[in-house]
Amino acid sequence: MEVSVIGSSQAKILKTDLACRELGLLSFKNGSGVFWRKSKISFGRSSGLRNSGVRLTLKAVQTEAIRPQKISRRQSRRGVRLYVGLPLDAVSSCNVVNHAKAIAVGLKALKLLGVEGVELPIWWGIVEKEAMGKYDWSGYLALVEMVHKVGLKLHVSLCFHGSKHAKIPLPEWVIKIGEQNPSIFFTDRAGQQYKECLSLAVDEIPVLEGKTPVEVYNDFCESFKSSFSSFIGSTINGISMGLGPDCELRYPSHQGLSRSSKVPGVGEFQCYDKSMLALLKEHGETTGNPLWGLGGPHDAPAYDASPSSNSFFKDHGGSWESPYGDYFLSWYSSLLVRHADRLLSLASSAFGDSEVAICGKVPLVHQWYKTRSHPAELTAGFYNTQNRDGYEAIAKMFARHSCKMILPGMDLSDEGQLQEGLSSPEQLLGQIWSACKKHGVEVSGENSSNTVARDGFEQIRKHLSGEDVAHSFFYQRMGAYFFSPEHFPSFTQFVRSMKQPRMHADDLLSDEEETEEPVAVTSESGIQMQTA
Repeated sequence: MEVSVIGSSQAKILKTDLACRELGLLSFKNGSGVFWRKSKISFGRSSGLRNSGVRLTLKAVQTEAIRPQKISRRQSRRGVRLYVGLPLDAVSSCNVVNHAKAIAVGLKALKLLGVEGVELPIWWGIVEKEAMGKYDWSGYLALVEMVHKVGLKLHVSLCFHGSKHAKIPLPEWVIKIGEQNPSIFFTDRAGQQYKECLSLAVDEIPVLEGKTPVEVYNDFCESFKSSFSSFIGSTINGISMGLGPDCELRYPSHQGLSRSSKVPGVGEFQCYDKSMLALLKEHGETTGNPLWGLGGPHDAPAYDASPSSNSFFKDHGGSWESPYGDYFLSWYSSLLVRHADRLLSLASSAFGDSEVAICGKVPLVHQWYKTRSHPAELTAGFYNTQNRDGYEAIAKMFARHSCKMILPGMDLSDEGQLQEGLSSPEQLLGQIWSACKKHGVEVSGENSSNTVARDGFEQIRKHLSGEDVAHSFFYQRMGAYFFSPEHFPSFTQFVRSMKQPRMHADDLLSDEEETEEPVAVTSESGIQMQTA
């Protein structure tokens, strides 16, 4: 990394020197000015950061004169807060900070870039690993302290699911309970279980050593609030409540999808664990349709199948439009909304007086959106079809709890999708955003791909600069690729564009400001350091 300040006053050079030393840069001089350089920063592979692996050397690529900019109050209010996600395994299963030195350097680099803060996933399976009620926050406390010292803000995601990708399972004691009582997990038609989170059907059933999952989640939140009380409302300014797989509000309808298939299938309904079937049977008897409560749709296709491969999702004459289809889909989606209602109510109760933004994530299930039935959304739990808006009830529920909604997929465009999949991420994003706007729910954005390309940054800017203003944006996620020469220059340009919006007439420099001495800054990969 190399930064230079050329032709500047001693005071300006001193201020830049102090900032560079914070990042660990060493200064030297030549005939043109003063330079600061750090030759190498090492980041590991996969989601973590390691001292071995990809080695990145950032060199000066441009020099430009930067004049002080006058930013109006109106303009600053409209600014989108930008966060960068920390690695999924930032805290190891042994409850220590992974790759602490590399993360520390990364945090300082983000601070110099002008990023608002970072997002940190906190895993149930790490904190409450060994026994119910036995919490160990030590690794996360150390990491939060690191973020605090750098001066960044922190958004925390409470993850009540496991991750095969990050090799983080559910708590050991929960897994043992599941071995004896497998019905606590989601189950598909073939009996395949999804063991990365608990079935929402057991939310209020005492299946965890005499406690309900909701009670256990509540105890976890209270312990978090107590342990991080000195940071909440200051360093920690946002909390996301995990609502399902990957923290998202949905059923794990994707669990059996083939990764090798170019065109994704429709997924499968996840209603075959004992507790889900009991609720379905009760619903059938209550509505006067006992035979309809005996199981899920018999004519729904398999995970990798297309909508037309069976009769349930056919565009014309499909069972989804029949009285039975409406009965089943209404029940299936209502359970998902009630699950979110319980958990967001819990979060609002626990953190509502803490001056933090409370959030929940809703997925962008955009596959097959251009069909009439929207099958991928239906299996994921969203009763959204050409004839019915499935996001109105969700937006109302978020509004009731004064929660913000995180929407991923803002880097996706319709042009980038395979035509055979009849996908439209842009139309779906617009539909959900419209429902949120109608009910006064603030939206925060997120990218879906960890390898955002140049056109992906343009797509994000397009969404964030539109008429509907996002509260914040979560860029996922820090790691080897994030700091690579192929990616980091584009990211810094993206940050610059978000920090320097188009000027209005009353934002132009005054005559006095125009005469101030410009500061020439050599930036590496688009990183700018301005001295006042």
